Amino acid sequence: MRTHDELNALRTKHVPPGISVLTASYVKEARGAIIVDIDGRELIDFAGGIGVTNVGHCHPKVVAAIKNQAEKFLHTCFHVAPYDLYIDLAAQLNELAPGDGPKMTMFVNSGAEAVENAVKIARHATGRPSIISFENGFHGRTNMTMTLTSKVKPYKFGFGPFASETYRMPYAYCYRCPFGLKHPQCKTACADHLEEFFITHVAAEKTAAIIAEPIQGEGGFITPPAEYFPRLREICDKHEILLIIDEVQSGMGRTGKIFAIDHWGVTPDLVTTAKSLGGGMPLSAVTGKTQYMNTSHKGGLGSTYGGNPVSLAAAHAVLEILIKDNLLQRGEILGERMQKRFQEMKERHEIIGEVRGKGPMLALELVRDRESKEPASDEADKLVSLCYEKGLIVLACGNHHNVIRTLMPLVITDEELDRGLNIIDESLQELRS
Repeated sequence: MRTHDELNALRTKHVPPGISVLTASYVKEARGAIIVDIDGRELIDFAGGIGVTNVGHCHPKVVAAIKNQAEKFLHTCFHVAPYDLYIDLAAQLNELAPGDGPKMTMFVNSGAEAVENAVKIARHATGRPSIISFENGFHGRTNMTMTLTSKVKPYKFGFGPFASETYRMPYAYCYRCPFGLKHPQCKTACADHLEEFFITHVAAEKTAAIIAEPIQGEGGFITPPAEYFPRLREICDKHEILLIIDEVQSGMGRTGKIFAIDHWGVTPDLVTTAKSLGGGMPLSAVTGKTQYMNTSHKGGLGSTYGGNPVSLAAAHAVLEILIKDNLLQRGEILGERMQKRFQEMKERHEIIGEVRGKGPMLALELVRDRESKEPASDEADKLVSLCYEKGLIVLACGNHHNVIRTLMPLVITDEELDRGLNIIDESLQELRS
C-alpha cells in the first residue's frame, strides 16, 4: 500500500492545487461515524463529507440498495428510457416537502445544479429576471451559484464575470446584526429591510425569487429567529415573489427534521435538496409547487445523468432509514445532548462567543473577546488541527473562518459522540495555554 508521502507527491503532480484538502489522511474505509486511514488510524467524523453522510458511511441498507440496482442497470437516461425509481422517489419527496398542496420533483446531480434549475424554474414561472440571495450564503460553484454565493475568497476570486440580475441583501445574523440592533427589540428589521431593498436595489415587480438557506452552511451556521422566515414569506406573497429554500446542507435529517425550514413552519415555493439525499451517491432534487414546476416547456428541464438509477436506489434507502428506522428522532436526541455540552463549554471557555443551530446542526463561533466579538480565525484553525491530532475530524466555516460546525452522521454512537465532544473540550482548553 502506498504511503501518505507517496500519495501526496502523486496528488501534487496530477491534481490541480485549486482542489484543496483539509486533512492529512487518505481514507482506507469508513463505517458509521468512523473513518479509517491507510495507516489504520481511526478518526471520529464530525464532518460527514460536508453534510453528505447523515445516515452514516456505508450504511448496510444503502450499500445493499446500490448493489441490487447496479446488477439491474446503471444508466439509460430517464429522458430516453424512464424507470419507476425516479417517479416513486419524486412522489415521496412531494409528500415529505413542506405544504399540503400538489407538488412536483425533478432530479439532477449536485446541489449547485439543483439551485441552477430552481432559478430557471422561478424565472420561467414568473416571467421575471431577478434573483435575491443573502450575505453569508453559499449556493455552489457554477457561474450562477457562485454569483448567488456571498464569500469572495476562495469561491469567487478570479472566476468572474458573474451572472446578471442577481442581488444580495443582509441576512438575519443576530450575533453580528448588520443593522446594529438587538433581537427581539429589533422586531425582525432584517426581514422588513426587503421592502427598502425593492426601492434601492431591484424592483419587486422584476424579482422572480428570493433564495435562502434556512441555516446558512458555509457562511457559519447562521440561524434566524422564529419570526424571520414567516415575515419573508409574507413579503414574498405580497409581491408574488417565489421563495426558494436551499436545503442542500440542512436537509435530510440534519436538524432532526427532513427539512430544516419546518422549524419555522413556512412553506417554500421551491426547495432544493442534495448531499445526504443520496447517502454518499451524487443526487439532488428540486421540489416545488405544481403551479410553478409545470410551467416549463417540454425539454426545458433535464440532465443526462439526473436521477441516475443507482443514486435513486440509495436515496430510497436513505428515506427509509430516516423515517422508518427512527433516525430523525435520533437526530433530535443528539441535538439536545450536544446543545447541553456546548453551552457548558461556553461557560468555561471565553473564546466561545455563541452556540447556535438546530438539532445536531450546531456551531461554535470563536471570538478573541466577547465584548468586541473579534473573530478568532487563527484559533479556529488551530482547534481544527488539535482535534485532528487527537482523532477527530471537524470543520471550520464562516466569513472569517472562525466558526466550528458539526455535521457528524446521525448514526454516531453515544460513546463516539462523547469522545468527539471531549476532544473539542480538551482542545479548547489547550488554546488557552
